[in-house]
Amino acid sequence: MSDDQDFRRKPLTDPEVEIRRLSRRGFLWSGVSIAAGYAGYRLLNGAPKQGGLPVPFRKALEWNEAVWSSLQSEMLPAPTFPIEQAREPKVNGGLGMSDAFDPSAWTLRVEGLRGLSSPLHLSMEDIRVLPFTRICTEFKCVEGWSQIVSWGGVKLSDFMRKFALTGESNRYVYLETPDAGYYVGIDIKTALHPQTLLAYEMNLQPLAVEHGGPLRLITALKYGYKSLKRIGLLRFCDERPRDYWAENQYDFYAGH
Repeated sequence: MSDDQDFRRKPLTDPEVEIRRLSRRGFLWSGVSIAAGYAGYRLLNGAPKQGGLPVPFRKALEWNEAVWSSLQSEMLPAPTFPIEQAREPKVNGGLGMSDAFDPSAWTLRVEGLRGLSSPLHLSMEDIRVLPFTRICTEFKCVEGWSQIVSWGGVKLSDFMRKFALTGESNRYVYLETPDAGYYVGIDIKTALHPQTLLAYEMNLQPLAVEHGGPLRLITALKYGYKSLKRIGLLRFCDERPRDYWAENQYDFYAGH
């Protein structure tokens, strides 16, 4: 009998037996996990979809929205900063920013006003006569970057009061670019927040076209994808409106 054969017949030590037992168990559980993951994928992939997502994922986003909406106070402000810290943010996102846009021909179409049979068409002069507000807050992008920026314009709440609109008369506000290429919806609590602006200045300068001029939305408590650039249509409504990124698997609430 060779030394090698003699070695193979030696009984395993207790640690070696335990290692082999754990290895078999680990292999078994790995197989179970892979099978369960695949079954879960097949189940979710075949589940009905709501707003571009399988219903379980959409329900999770709705739960997140309900939690954060309940925590938001209309008077709770985002942190503010000295204007000396303001810098120009990235030019991010070109949806709805058609090259054919002519700022000199721009007007804001306002729909959904109770008691009016036809929409309003407002010029920048009509908007500039409203009380001016400036805020300097941190503009946050869902991609992970942020920048302190100063914004100047009209509080959306002041705009609403000008036209006798209150939180009791409408539940949502819908905004859309002039070419209808980008659109967002916000709840009335966000619309009435004192740091939600129809902005036409950035860092003490007129709002540049590439940053959404002549008029854009700024919502200080939400990620930047809610702050629609180049507003062409503003509609007050009672039902939750369309929202570009909510239709593409993002959270409608978009709080940070």
